[in-house]
Amino acid sequence: MATIRELLVELTGTAEFADAGQVGDGIDLAASGIDSGDLVRLVLLVEQRLGVEITADDMEELHSIGDYERFVTERSTVGGA
Repeated sequence: MATIRELLVELTGTAEFADAGQVGDGIDLAASGIDSGDLVRLVLLVEQRLGVEITADDMEELHSIGDYERFVTERSTVGGA
């Protein structure tokens, strides 16, 4: 399964997102240089690749890589049950 980090590297072409030492799980993605258009594309990639629906309300709560990872894990578990 693709991780959020892998999707960010693919989306931005920036390898630093693959390294937790450079971009920690708790760092706000908008503060790390991801613009709103890229965040929307990230949501679309998550939905397409991971099969997890993200609503506009959900997006308001997703700020960091850790937020996305937890969200995907929770939704995958709920959807797979």
